[in-house]
Amino acid sequence: MAEWFLFLPQVRFRLAEIVERARVAETSGFDGIAFIDHLEAPGATHQGIWEAMTVATWVAAHTERLRIGHLVLCDAFRHPAVLAKQAVTLAAATGGRFELGLGWGSWPQEFDRFGIDDGHDAPARVRRLARTLELLPRYWGADDHDDLVQQPVPEHPIPLVLGGTGKRTMELVRQYAHWWNVPSHQLDRLPELLPTIGSARASVQQMVGFVGEDADRDAVTEVSRRRFGHLGDGLRCGDAAELADHFGALAAQGVERFYVWFADFAQPQTLAEFADTVIRAR
Repeated sequence: MAEWFLFLPQVRFRLAEIVERARVAETSGFDGIAFIDHLEAPGATHQGIWEAMTVATWVAAHTERLRIGHLVLCDAFRHPAVLAKQAVTLAAATGGRFELGLGWGSWPQEFDRFGIDDGHDAPARVRRLARTLELLPRYWGADDHDDLVQQPVPEHPIPLVLGGTGKRTMELVRQYAHWWNVPSHQLDRLPELLPTIGSARASVQQMVGFVGEDADRDAVTEVSRRRFGHLGDGLRCGDAAELADHFGALAAQGVERFYVWFADFAQPQTLAEFADTVIRAR
């Protein structure tokens, strides 16, 4: 059975609104929630954005069942030893609900603005991510005699989620990942790459313009396309039956998890109705 995560970029929300949506998602039947990791909101730098690990910790403290993660943490923002310690701490605090999503950075402008390495040297960022992925098991005690082992070692497994479709990223997916995620704007790569992911499980990020039972289809579609039409096929507008068919077709290809991103900024009533009519329909 597929897993369902709410993808909720922590942009333009008050913290209380994020917690509200997380709680509605939990009670409605979503399995998890995922945030983003940026120092400024990509493409909307005038908007406020909360720090990724802190907001994940805050939401974890206000939920009981939801798994907590990110699509994805930016590797360059944290030293690997610090990241390893944060992940172990949050996994322990949540009773094993934390998942570690990692990537090498998708918004070079913030690297330049805040003086974090060279944001335009993509090969260097990929090499850095590869080094982090190599170090994390050492920090976590893969070899008890390694002088890099941190204490305490993880009490719970920490699933590793890697996103992206580049050649080097796919090599890292095959070597390290428990989950491979396809970003919403690259869903056309799914059939080509799915057979190449080794033992990793596949997830997709999907922007949804949900046409609820009492909604105006034309209005929902117009607003969704105005806000997120740049995603192309990464935006899917439809009613419950249409969306259930869409996700069902992805599941038939081998996708085991959906990160659902809502064009109406995840209004609580939308989350509840989507869960009742789409998630339960699956």
